[in-house]
Amino acid sequence: MKAMILAAGEGTRLRPLTDAAPKPMLEVGGRPLIAYLIDLLRSHGVRDIAINLHHKPEVIRAYLGDGSRFGVRITYSGEDVLLGSAGAVKKLEHFFDDSFFVLYGDVLTDIDLSALADLHRSRRVSLTMALYLAEDPTRCGIVDIDDDGRVQRFLEKPQPQEVFSRWASAGIYVVEPDVLRLVPEGSFFDFGADLIPLLLREGALLCGYVRYSYFLDIGSWERYRQAQHDLTAGFVKISSPSAATEGQRPEQLVRR
Repeated sequence: MKAMILAAGEGTRLRPLTDAAPKPMLEVGGRPLIAYLIDLLRSHGVRDIAINLHHKPEVIRAYLGDGSRFGVRITYSGEDVLLGSAGAVKKLEHFFDDSFFVLYGDVLTDIDLSALADLHRSRRVSLTMALYLAEDPTRCGIVDIDDDGRVQRFLEKPQPQEVFSRWASAGIYVVEPDVLRLVPEGSFFDFGADLIPLLLREGALLCGYVRYSYFLDIGSWERYRQAQHDLTAGFVKISSPSAATEGQRPEQLVRR
């Protein structure tokens, strides 16, 4: 399988850290966040990874290069104008010829990607999303699933009176390539706000993966500090970095 890491966001809530580097390059436990995602993907057999870039793209390029020292092959996709999460994947539609992973670049997780992919294939669905129990459902895309794990409803960032579930999308998907035909070319289009609701309206089958794993999106100073604590405390089962990356550090690294 191939994968897409979404890394184009500007991370405005984490300024001034993100003035000098994109959010996936923020250091957690001594390494950039994106390095953990690369290691996670590689540990589950993913070797071909696409990454979209917009804010400070040279920082990610300088650190990851072509991916060879991480044991992967990296394809970059620059965006002069942000295309949204689904729009970014649409731009690389030619790259994906089979079921593929999508991961948000600001996520710290130890999810079992192989189990996620196995569930997706066994259910024969268009899209499978990893779910977690949200403390504050109003800041997430919330999901209603039936007893078989099929997604019945989805609502992005509901108002308090609209909350119908604490199950929330973790921003980690397995997607079938034909889903991308629904995404308009060259337009801003988002998974949560646009594509998932459209798939449900079209009658597509979507599945939720609800097995326990650690998940934290690092979108604020509070959550960035929490990530540092959780990693140090051993709450996250981190994939071992490749020997080629041990002891190596980026020249431009943002520190807390």
